[in-house]
Amino acid sequence: MTRLILATRNNGKITELKAILADAGLTHDLVGADAYPEIPDVRETGVTFAENALLKAHALAQATGLPAVADDSGLCVDVLGGAPGIFSARWAGRHGDDTANLNLLLAQLGDIDADTHRGAHFACAAALALPDGTERVVEGQLRGVLRHAPAGAGGFGYDPILQPEGETRTCAELSAAEKNAISHRGKAFRALVPVVRELLG
Repeated sequence: MTRLILATRNNGKITELKAILADAGLTHDLVGADAYPEIPDVRETGVTFAENALLKAHALAQATGLPAVADDSGLCVDVLGGAPGIFSARWAGRHGDDTANLNLLLAQLGDIDADTHRGAHFACAAALALPDGTERVVEGQLRGVLRHAPAGAGGFGYDPILQPEGETRTCAELSAAEKNAISHRGKAFRALVPVVRELLG
């Protein structure tokens, strides 16, 4: 059985990818970065989601000698030219302050009333890198419209303000299963399945 390492310390992501691989009949031994605590986190210096995902996947593959998967994702707002994009997690200046990031974004969109101009999408790039340098990148998106105020207690990040196309609820009002079925990360991880099958058997 091939061991596959996912560049995350988030158990939710590991569980999600494990389930997707299992549903596809792939039995790889998937572990997270916590299995190799001696390996430091990789600085995300790329200027696209794909570059950041590849940086992390290659670094882990080189450090462990194992195939590695990594993802990078964020919110891209149409009227802001795709921002916050790769800066989504630190839009307000401090990495991971979800409330500050969300409040700043809502303030920046304060004069944009019409839903037709509040389009946005979550984007995710997922990369698979092998120790020999082989690489593949796939992407997934979840399009929607930005609410004027947060709604829902689930999810994280910008979930309380993105209402997916065809939905009346925000991502934060969906169940975990509902969100995973349509999410940008779920789509990207599912697009990885044929890549894993091709490169790892």
